[in-house]
This record gives sequence, C-alpha cells and structure tokens, in this order.
Amino acid sequence: MSLTERLSTIHFTVDETPHITVDGGRCLHCATHPCLVFCPTRCFTPADAGGISYSHAGCVECGTCLVLCNRAAVTWRYPQGGYGVAYRF
Repeated sequence: MSLTERLSTIHFTVDETPHITVDGGRCLHCATHPCLVFCPTRCFTPADAGGISYSHAGCVECGTCLVLCNRAAVTWRYPQGGYGVAYRF
C-alpha cells in the first residue's frame, strides 16, 4: 500500500487551536529546513524570505517536525481530547 493510500485511511477532527506552533524567526536562520523534507503529510511549506508556513489540519501527529527541527522552532503537543487524527483500518 502506498503512502498516499495509507493517508487516505485517516480521519481528522481538526481543533481550531493549533497543536503545532512554529517560531518563524528561527526558521529564517535554518539552511536545511528538514520539516519540508520529512513531514509525511507536507504540513510545512516554504514561505517568503526563507520562512516556513505550516498547517496543523493535516498533521498525523508523528512528531517528526519536533524531532528533526535543528533550530528548536517547532512546539508540538497532542491535540486536546476529541480532536486530532483517527486511524481507520
């Protein structure tokens, strides 16, 4: 099963309060932007002037962005109860 097919089996209940925040000022000094490469759902996208834009709506809560951010720009927590991702098999 491909990654795209696996991602299609996920149900999201999106909380209006983001569970991910990004300090864009720290992103400006990052040369590699691992969040752009390793986020499986591409929640992070390049922004103007070397910054990063992100959307918490498609996050699969894997924590990759938190682990790989070499500038400590990402703050990540689990969504509040009743929100987030639900895997369906």
